Amino acid sequence: MSDSIDSSPDSAPAPEPTPAAVRAKGAPRFPGGPQADPAGSHFERRIRSFQPRRSRVTAGQDDALRRLWPKWGLDIDGRALRLGELFGDDLPVVLEIGFGMGEATARMAADDPRTNILAVDVHTPGQGNLLNLADQHGLTNIRVANGDAVILLREMLTPDSLDGLRVYFPDPWPKKRHHKRRLIQPEFLDLVADRLRPGGVVHCATDWEPYAEQMLDVLSTHPEFENTRAGGGYAPRPEFRPLTRFEGQGLEKGHVVNDLLFRRVQHS
Repeated sequence: MSDSIDSSPDSAPAPEPTPAAVRAKGAPRFPGGPQADPAGSHFERRIRSFQPRRSRVTAGQDDALRRLWPKWGLDIDGRALRLGELFGDDLPVVLEIGFGMGEATARMAADDPRTNILAVDVHTPGQGNLLNLADQHGLTNIRVANGDAVILLREMLTPDSLDGLRVYFPDPWPKKRHHKRRLIQPEFLDLVADRLRPGGVVHCATDWEPYAEQMLDVLSTHPEFENTRAGGGYAPRPEFRPLTRFEGQGLEKGHVVNDLLFRRVQHS
């Protein structure tokens, strides 16, 4: 696909909200849009790999959230989810955890319209930006989920319901005392293995080499996954994963980006 998907969909400067648009105290930020804590997850005592961010939302993102969330948005609230009903077809579904501002997700959706993408994040501006991109480019194979991906996998999806998992540039939690917060851990892969169909691929990418080493170790030793790269090790960046602006800046600074592609083995 060409670079026609603009990483800055709001071409004009975003107008500031008018006084009439100011929320009343306690009112939801986006009526009918993503909830601040859809699963009440702060009551669950579990170490998380993410921190919700509520940074400034542009006028275009605000409009997309209000207009498109009821159509293409999903709050991760713990209730059972049927992917066929969510997308309105029986095409394969890939789960993407952490999509940033959504430019790469939108490009992959445009390049492969026969694959549905369930994109999960907790960053409100990114959610609005991805919905905006999907709307501008007529991408009907994207659904945007808000909340904790672990709750989605554990409580809302059925076994063998996914055809792939993408985790691109997750928070590396570089300090040693924070390593327990990293997403790619054996327990998380146990959950993924149950939800992934045999042959489905887990694709991770990171520019933090110590995290890449941990990913390679836990994926290589997990009995339900096998490395797609003959001889093991890291894989070249596949053509379907776009080179993002963030990644390009890191490469210019000498960062090493490692891709890992592991296949779900057949059920024993």
